[in-house]
Amino acid sequence: MDTLELARWQFGVTTIYHFLFVPLTIGLSFLVAGMQTAWVRTGHDRWYQLTRFYGKLFLINFAMGVATGIVQEFQFGMNWSDYSRFVGDVFGAPLAIEGLLAFFMESTFLGLWIFGWGRLPKRIHLACIWLAAIGTALSAYFILAANSFMQHPVGYRINPATHRAELTDFWAVMTNSTNLITFPHTMAASFLTGGGLLAAIAFWHLRKRRRDDDAAADGQQVAFRSAARVGTVTVLIAALALAITGDIQGKIMTQQQPMKMAAAEALYHTEQPASFSIVTIGSLDGKHEVYAVKLPRLLSFLATGSLDGKVKGIDNIQAEYQKLYGPGSYTPIIPVTYWSFRLMIGLGMLAAAIALVTLWALRRGRTPRSRLLYLMIVALPLLPLAANSFGWIFTEMGRQPWLVFGQLRTADGVSPGVSGGEVLTSLIAFAALYAALAVVEIGLMLRGIRAGVGEARPPEPDDADTDAVAFAY
Repeated sequence: MDTLELARWQFGVTTIYHFLFVPLTIGLSFLVAGMQTAWVRTGHDRWYQLTRFYGKLFLINFAMGVATGIVQEFQFGMNWSDYSRFVGDVFGAPLAIEGLLAFFMESTFLGLWIFGWGRLPKRIHLACIWLAAIGTALSAYFILAANSFMQHPVGYRINPATHRAELTDFWAVMTNSTNLITFPHTMAASFLTGGGLLAAIAFWHLRKRRRDDDAAADGQQVAFRSAARVGTVTVLIAALALAITGDIQGKIMTQQQPMKMAAAEALYHTEQPASFSIVTIGSLDGKHEVYAVKLPRLLSFLATGSLDGKVKGIDNIQAEYQKLYGPGSYTPIIPVTYWSFRLMIGLGMLAAAIALVTLWALRRGRTPRSRLLYLMIVALPLLPLAANSFGWIFTEMGRQPWLVFGQLRTADGVSPGVSGGEVLTSLIAFAALYAALAVVEIGLMLRGIRAGVGEARPPEPDDADTDAVAFAY
């Protein structure tokens, strides 16, 4: 592989690994804030126990997300210097605000929340976790604004002397139509992930505690039954929000990047109306259909909002782009876009189906004994995580060969002074670092999960001797 291919692999590895922690952290932050709100409003011990229990898991993921995010910035500077120069003037403002406002906000109030148990008044302490959660959402918004510029560049001009994009309208960048729909879609995916983790852990404890008869086990049963309900309901609401926002996103994507929609369907020739293939088996070159299961007119609706809408094919768009941008291939890798699109949708829908079955099985105080359901619910957090990753793969790979759509090709963004050996060395180093972080992450998470919920008695502000923090060993 040459330098470009190695740099792309490194970008893919670091981005996907980092994105395992981001939606989980965002989803858990709001769910923990919601559980603490329930405790402050009702005074029920179970909400306090759940806040402390899931708060530990949230903090572990937050720390890992920060660590992996730093590595991402390093690889941008090392491997993509020409890209950084091209978009630096546009990305400077949103990324600076993300660091100075959003990250500062989430880290500051998270620190106050960690060390504020028993030291701050309840409502002020509650405000800290809400502000930290809002900070995670704001951080996501600014990062997505930068990514949306790559999908649909707005609010800029190209300086002919420097060949760089220069910011002309900051508000246009922040209100980019791509970002306005990508943000709620990402937030819904975050709640799907957080809710899945909440429900799976709670269900595992319910099965485990069912065999115990002591009072402590009874207390944990009450707490985890509430958590299982909150988690499954969150997954179902998030799945509905994902379907709605995904539908809108598909229509905007068709207008702005028709090649990405055509690649998602492996649609080579323009059709009206167009069918959506649930699964297609094609020839080895991917250009000829051998077997397919299709839903008539559904792709027309997803792409245009009309059951009779016209959807452009890959070959037709390729011809248009050659006239517009010059000779070359403007077609992404079709099997990757086709399957990542379906895996993103399919895994999300499977998570929602498992949540629905689990919620039904938990009705009227029941604790399901089905081993099959147990295996499904324990795997529930993995489905949204995988769906998120495939969503990112589709988003980034479907835009190829562009880094900034219509303005900068991926091949033109790689650092000219970095050799393939240097990129390979850093790729191996990052992979080794990520493997070590994965061992630490899994170890800490399993240790925290096995410990279960702790004491029911919350610390009081006038308890001068308390040394309680949100996360300690």
